[in-house]
Amino acid sequence: MMYLTRRERFNAAHMLSNPEWDREKNEQVFGKCSNPNWHGHNYVLFVTVKGEIQPDRGWVIDLKDLSKLLKEEVIDVIDHKNINIDVPFMKDKWASTEVLCEEIWKIIQQPIKKMGATLHCVKLVETENNYVEYYG
Repeated sequence: MMYLTRRERFNAAHMLSNPEWDREKNEQVFGKCSNPNWHGHNYVLFVTVKGEIQPDRGWVIDLKDLSKLLKEEVIDVIDHKNINIDVPFMKDKWASTEVLCEEIWKIIQQPIKKMGATLHCVKLVETENNYVEYYG
């Protein structure tokens, strides 16, 4: 079994806040992430697929196709946007890195399968100190 990872980058703003709580409680729970004027991150997305090396091509998956999928379905939709407001696949969802990572998985899992590979992991780096990994 071969594992192959593609890296992409995007910038986006978001805010974490529970609308049922007052501003003080949101600040207690979410800290700077509850800033009502938003805040942003320079995200790094790692998508790892797995599969057997195709004997007629020497690769698991065509990286051009994987790159195109990620750019069209994820990067172009979210880059330089407000996750809470501008990103259709995040409508009515928490704009946390965890939820964002899981939603990206949902978008790309089936197209990757059609390319002949299996989605293994989506890793989303929010800061140099924080990242999440989702394995479906």
